[in-house]
Amino acid sequence: MRTRHRILACATAVLIGSAGALTTPSAAQAANLLSNPGFESGTLSDWSCSGGTGSVVSSPVHGGTKALAGAASAADNARCAQTVSVQPGTEYTLSAWVRGNYVYLGVDGGASTWTASASDWKQLTVSFTTGASQRTAEVYLHGWYGQGTYHADDVSLDGPGGGDDAEAPTAPTSPRVTGTSATSVSLAWNASTDNVGVTGYDVYRDGVLATSVTGTTATVSGLTPSTDYRFTVRAKDRAGNASPDSQAVTATTDEKGDDTRFIQAAPYLYLGWGNPPSATEVMNATGIKWYTMAFILAQNGCNPAWDSQRPLTGGVDESTIKAIRAAGGDIVPSIGGWSGNKLGPNCATPEALAGAYQKVIDAYDLKAIDVDIENTDEFENPVVQDRILGALKIVKENNPGLRTILTFPTLNTGPNSWGNRLVERSHALGADIDNFTIMPFNFGGGADMYGSTVNATEGLKGKLMSVFGWTEAQAYAHIGISGMNNSSDTGEITTPRIWTQIRDWANSHHIGRLAFWSVNRDRPDWEFTSITAGFTG
Repeated sequence: MRTRHRILACATAVLIGSAGALTTPSAAQAANLLSNPGFESGTLSDWSCSGGTGSVVSSPVHGGTKALAGAASAADNARCAQTVSVQPGTEYTLSAWVRGNYVYLGVDGGASTWTASASDWKQLTVSFTTGASQRTAEVYLHGWYGQGTYHADDVSLDGPGGGDDAEAPTAPTSPRVTGTSATSVSLAWNASTDNVGVTGYDVYRDGVLATSVTGTTATVSGLTPSTDYRFTVRAKDRAGNASPDSQAVTATTDEKGDDTRFIQAAPYLYLGWGNPPSATEVMNATGIKWYTMAFILAQNGCNPAWDSQRPLTGGVDESTIKAIRAAGGDIVPSIGGWSGNKLGPNCATPEALAGAYQKVIDAYDLKAIDVDIENTDEFENPVVQDRILGALKIVKENNPGLRTILTFPTLNTGPNSWGNRLVERSHALGADIDNFTIMPFNFGGGADMYGSTVNATEGLKGKLMSVFGWTEAQAYAHIGISGMNNSSDTGEITTPRIWTQIRDWANSHHIGRLAFWSVNRDRPDWEFTSITAGFTG
C-alpha cells in the first residue's frame, strides 16, 4: 500500500518486515478521516443525505456488515455527504467502493470521479489538494436522476487531519486471526495508545482498506474460498493521525462447502407489552431478519397460548408473523420465561408437553423453537428439566430439520449447578439440542458487561466440551448469547459500544445465536437491533 508520511520534528515509527520490530512511534501517518466510513454503526451517523434518500442496509456489503443505499429518483440524486477538518495546501486521496449505475464520488468544489455502471463492487478513487487557507472539506457520494438505488461502502479520506494534534497513536500489537470461514476472516489485536485518545482502527486487506471499527476486533467478509489474504491494522485519533501499520498477519479462507451450522440473530419482540413497534418497520430500518417472539405460556392446563390468553391463530401474533415472513424474515417463539403460567409444569409428561410444542410448530410451520427455562418452577426443578428435554427430543424426531434452543440463566463464570445439570441431562437423554443460549446479565450493578459476557460464554464452552466431547469450534457453534440492552434489572449498563464489542466477539468465535431483551426497549433509533443484525456467526 502506498503511504504518505507527514514530515514532523519527531522520529517516525517503522515496522520492520515480518519480525515486527518497532522503534518508538510518534509521527503521524495518513489516516481515514471519515467517521462511520463503513456505516457499521447501523445508522447514517455523521453523514447527511438529501431528502431522506439514504439508508443503511445489511446487503449487499463490501466489508463488514453494513453499507449505504442511496435511493436516487427522478427528482433527487441521493447525495450523501460528510464534512471533515483538513489542513491547508495538503494532498488527500478519497476512495469508496460502489455498486450501481452512474455513481459519483467527489469533494465539494473540487475533484470528482464516477462510474457509469458497476454490477459488482468497484473502487472509485480521486486525489485533490486543499486550498491555501482551507480548513474543512465536504466529501460526497451520489447517484443520478432516475437511475435507481446505488450502494457504497468503506469510504476513505486518506490524509492528515486538521487541528493541532500531530502525535500519532502507537501501532496495534499482536494482530491475530481468531476465525475463518469460506468467505470471511475474523481478526483481533491489542489496543493502541494515544496522547489524546484512539477513536478507531482501519483494517487493510492486501494493502486496501477493508473495514473500519471502533473496537479491537473485526470480521472482513466478502472473501473468496481457499484464498490467502494479508491483513494489517492502523489506529487513528480524532485529529486524523494514524499509527504505523501493525505487524502483518495472514489467513487462508476455508474451502467452500455447505454451512450446516444454525445461525440466528434474533432479538426479542414482545407484542404483549411496552408499546410494541412495527416489526416490518424495524426490519427495514435495521436489516434484522429474525425475531424471538415472546411469550408462549399455558392456558387452561397444557394448552399453548400467547401470554396465556391470546390464541395461536387468528390474532395479532399470527398477523405479525405473516408480515415478518412477507418481508423476508422469520420468527422463533420463546416458550416460557421468568414469570407466568408455563407449559413445563402444566403438562404432566414429556409426551404431553411435546404435544403442546407441536401445536405451536404446526400453527406457524416453524423452523426453530426456543424454550426459555427459568425460575424455580422449571429451571430449578429436576423433574420439569427432564420433561422439557424429553419433549424437545420428541419434537425433534417428529419434525426433521427443526432446530431446538434452550435459553437459561448463567453466572459470570458460566452455568450454575442447575445450568450444569441441564447440559448434562440433555446429553444423557439424547435431546440433541442445537443451541444453548445463556442470559449473561443481572450479575449485579457495576458489572463489566463485556468481560462478564465473555467469561460466562467461555465457561459454557468448557462445559459443552467436557460433556459432549466437542472441539472448541463445535462448542462455540452450539452457544447463544441473549443480553439486555441498556440497563438490566440490577442496574448493569450495556451501551451500544459494549454490545458491538460483544457482537464482534461472538462473530470472531463463530457462536450460533445472538439475541437481546428487547426491541420494545430499543428506542428511538433501534441501535441494538442494528448492531445485532450484523451478527453472522
